[in-house]
Amino acid sequence: MTHSHLDHSPLARPLAHVTGAPVLAFGPSGAGRSPAMSRIVAAGYAGGGEGVDAAFTPDILLADGETVATGEWSLTARHTPGHFGNHLSFQQGSDIFCGDLVLGWSSTLISPPDGDLTDYFRSMARLQCLGAARLYPAHGAPIEAPAARLAELVAHRRDRTRQILEALASAPGNARELAARIYDVGPTLIHAASRNVLAHLIALDELGAVRHDDEISEDSRFYLK
Repeated sequence: MTHSHLDHSPLARPLAHVTGAPVLAFGPSGAGRSPAMSRIVAAGYAGGGEGVDAAFTPDILLADGETVATGEWSLTARHTPGHFGNHLSFQQGSDIFCGDLVLGWSSTLISPPDGDLTDYFRSMARLQCLGAARLYPAHGAPIEAPAARLAELVAHRRDRTRQILEALASAPGNARELAARIYDVGPTLIHAASRNVLAHLIALDELGAVRHDDEISEDSRFYLK
């Protein structure tokens, strides 16, 4: 398993029963969570309801760098959190199955506390260093020019950070208010946009660039320092 969102992991157990194959993953849904996200969870933050498979439990834990092999193929696990704390990518030669860290048609959702923007940047840098010839995302077509696509997505996130800081320079706000000022999307997508903005705000708070009211929540107001 790459990670335990509900559009990925729930079929693993029925397939295991049918085939006799074990379920291999980095860990349950809370595994791999960053210290920053662990702190906000400990303070009572529950997240935004993006479909986490809370009951997911693998049969075998896969550590970063561990290889699973048969006589015909091998896959090396690469821990790549950012979209999700327990997210693994799998490398086979010069190809990488990158799950939801990199999508073929859009930027991925980073939704706290399961997603972490700082981890995302680290994982993107790691994929760049691995120098894959091709990426196979879980959503979208194969990516034939990984270096260019990774650079494009990182630049997009950097630009989003700039937009958030500029919005905060005009007036404080919570994630939803800031998303409405920054994104040009309809009501069906504003929730996802707000989740991404919150991920940026938490990363900026960790850097000391912004401050916020009380503990992190959907309604926390952020201010430029």
